[in-house]
Amino acid sequence: MSLSSLRIQNLAYAYPDGHQALFGVDLEIKRGERVALLGPNGAGKTTLVLHMNGIIAAMQGSVAIGGQIVDVKNKDSIRHIREKVGIVFQDPDDQLFMPTVAEDVAFGPYNSGLRGADLDRAVTDALTKVGMLELGDRPPHHLSFGQRRRVAVATVLAMSPEILVLDEPSSNLDPASRRELAEILRGLDVTILMVTHDLPYALELCERAVILSGGVIVADGPTREIFKNGDLLAAHRLELPAGFSI
Repeated sequence: MSLSSLRIQNLAYAYPDGHQALFGVDLEIKRGERVALLGPNGAGKTTLVLHMNGIIAAMQGSVAIGGQIVDVKNKDSIRHIREKVGIVFQDPDDQLFMPTVAEDVAFGPYNSGLRGADLDRAVTDALTKVGMLELGDRPPHHLSFGQRRRVAVATVLAMSPEILVLDEPSSNLDPASRRELAEILRGLDVTILMVTHDLPYALELCERAVILSGGVIVADGPTREIFKNGDLLAAHRLELPAGFSI
């Protein structure tokens, strides 16, 4: 069994308009790691993530999830990969659409073939992990924004993913919701890739940080050490809050 959740080798991609988004990216993330993916707008972060579950096909190089190569031409492979790469969008309303919280969480496992007690167990376990079990019968639109984001995380956890990808997880959260989500994420036994501009949140949750800029990885190492390099951050349009000390 592979010890890597994600292995990207020499990945390059250009959009049809000719814009080159990625230039030979190499990245490996071990099982259980929590990694912050940082960089300015237009750096290629979204393009990289879309390769991870086969929405975009690699023009050069390869992407492997849990040792399995992402092959967009193989429908069975892509279905399996998309179960293993769970993406939590910045806006939870983009992935919550069922009448109740529990039905939203059940949607993915049900469509993957789970039924009966196994389906109930997957929903219960996922809602328990995010502290939302008691609200399973509530309509998602009756919840606070922070609660909806936690339910969105549960919809992904119910699929038992290899990697949990979080797109700006702290955005629009009040301080209490921000803290509660951080506590939940710290307690999860899953590989996490956090795409964020919130450097303090990255420092709080991720031991490792990767800076992607201009389609290449320009830094990869311990988050705290990278954040101590003010010139590096400034060169790639990343900023710590005023008065924030490392």
